[in-house]
Amino acid sequence: MFALRIACLLVSLCFCLGGGQRAYAQPDGTSTPFRFAESRHKKARVPIQLQRNLVVVGVKLNGYGPFNFLLDTGVSTSIITSSALADSLVLRHGQQFRVVGAGGTDTGLLAYQTDSVRVDMPGVVAPHMSWLVLSEDVLDLSGYVGVPIYGILGSEIFRSFVVTLRPDLDVMTLHDAASYRAPTGRQWSSVPLSLQNNKAYVTAQIRLSDTLELPLKLVLDTGASHALSLELDSDPRLVPPPKQLPTDLGRGLTGTVKGFLGRVTTMKLGRYSLRSVLTSFPNADDVHSRVDVPRNGNVGYELLKRFSLVIDYPHQRLLMRPNTRFRDPFEHDMCGIELLAAGPDYRRYLILRVMPNSPASEAGLVPDEELLTINFLPVSVFTLTQLDRLLHSEDGRVLFMVLRKNDGSLRSATVRLKRQI
Repeated sequence: MFALRIACLLVSLCFCLGGGQRAYAQPDGTSTPFRFAESRHKKARVPIQLQRNLVVVGVKLNGYGPFNFLLDTGVSTSIITSSALADSLVLRHGQQFRVVGAGGTDTGLLAYQTDSVRVDMPGVVAPHMSWLVLSEDVLDLSGYVGVPIYGILGSEIFRSFVVTLRPDLDVMTLHDAASYRAPTGRQWSSVPLSLQNNKAYVTAQIRLSDTLELPLKLVLDTGASHALSLELDSDPRLVPPPKQLPTDLGRGLTGTVKGFLGRVTTMKLGRYSLRSVLTSFPNADDVHSRVDVPRNGNVGYELLKRFSLVIDYPHQRLLMRPNTRFRDPFEHDMCGIELLAAGPDYRRYLILRVMPNSPASEAGLVPDEELLTINFLPVSVFTLTQLDRLLHSEDGRVLFMVLRKNDGSLRSATVRLKRQI
């Protein structure tokens, strides 16, 4: 199952009028739209969910909700992807823009700016926040994540607070920047953050082979579910790994992001080194043509979730401490199907894509079939995140599936998982 590349496709997504890019500011001119609901408070704890390597947070808009949004450091302006939600809240239609994808491709999609939206999370509020609203939910984040998703909460929350993410505890803590005191202890490592256009960048030492190690500039990207993505055209010294798995890496506004998977020998971030990191190498035309700040790629949540994180925009640093996931191996999907969640509770699973030469392809699975049972259990007992883990689980594991074909008939298939990279 391919990695969700939410931030990657939205980093390069530009909102244009007459061909020119526009920047967005809050109506009052401030860069910290959120504040504590009670002025005497210096900290707030906000529940989060980790779904398919993406952070989901509940947000109230104009007093209604909560609605699920993805938490994404890779997006400079928050986005409502559900125009139906915006209409139900009677949000003001401001200036309209056309949306262009990689390479300036006109997607035919429109977006509009809406301002003065009150945004509430436990203990914090943004009284007058601006959003961008897409005219169509072309990303279908709900189907890809497996829970209802209404948009993406971006840099506004990180500009306003020091943000601690503890994926092992399903909690995000928001700290007052002026009074924040960094955690102490030998396990904590501090990495400088470079803030440009409301996005955060880190520099990591990447060993591509036994003889080649480079310092690479990476977007800190909580909205990308992969571990690491490198753009080969960003530096002539970057060379592809000898072992490659051609595959679809994600989905953008203009179609599938293609490329290949490989592994880098080590990645050193701060004092910590991670070995054999599974890495995406997207085709340049799909991601790199319209980036606003030169970079070499991004580091996503498959890697970041292995740490307790303090994302500190105000002091321009990232603090990291390994958690229980730190030594987990980096694994790719061992089956070769991409599932889309459907139905009112997102517990129906349709095969959207089958990768060529994969175990699923060899077992005869085809797009548009519905997965009904797996190892004699109805798939409705699984979340999409749990199914995702199962398909990544163990080289050689045998999965017995029952599927419904387009004509309504049932058939069975046996898939033997295989580590392909």
